[in-house]
Amino acid sequence: MNTPAAPEQRHYMTPGGHRRLCDELEYLVKTERPKIVEIVSWAASNGDRSENGDYLYGKKRLREIDRRIRFLMKRMENAHIIDPGLQQHRDQVFFGATVVVCDENGTETTYSIVGIDEADPNKGWISWVSPLAKALFKLREGDVARFVSPLGPRELEVVDVLYQSLPMPPFNPDA
Repeated sequence: MNTPAAPEQRHYMTPGGHRRLCDELEYLVKTERPKIVEIVSWAASNGDRSENGDYLYGKKRLREIDRRIRFLMKRMENAHIIDPGLQQHRDQVFFGATVVVCDENGTETTYSIVGIDEADPNKGWISWVSPLAKALFKLREGDVARFVSPLGPRELEVVDVLYQSLPMPPFNPDA
């Protein structure tokens, strides 16, 4: 009996996040992988491979690169790119929103809801699957988000909902 395959999960991302993943994939395929293949070929031509560090390390690095390439290709295959600037329901929180919230102490914090691969807590960019993002979805200015944080239950009031392009840093292979 055949069981139906599970539907692939969509991977929501902003245009900048998608561009960054595409740049990484291109770098791995066109630059990094060929460079390592050349090193492995050279090392293999030196004879005994069992104690050849360049060969062993190169083969290991190739497996890592190939694994990352497969991951990125699958991510791209299931990518659902959403441009925050094109959101029509600007008074409500959806993917791509930048939300200003106020906690019980009156402290305002700004969060932008982005894709899993784009999340950066230092910038206030939170993944759309995070508990906070899920609590914020569909709320409007003045609504209260209730969620459980690592510190326990929290409530945050939505002060403002904005939709703007986020300055995604370019892919940096040295980072």
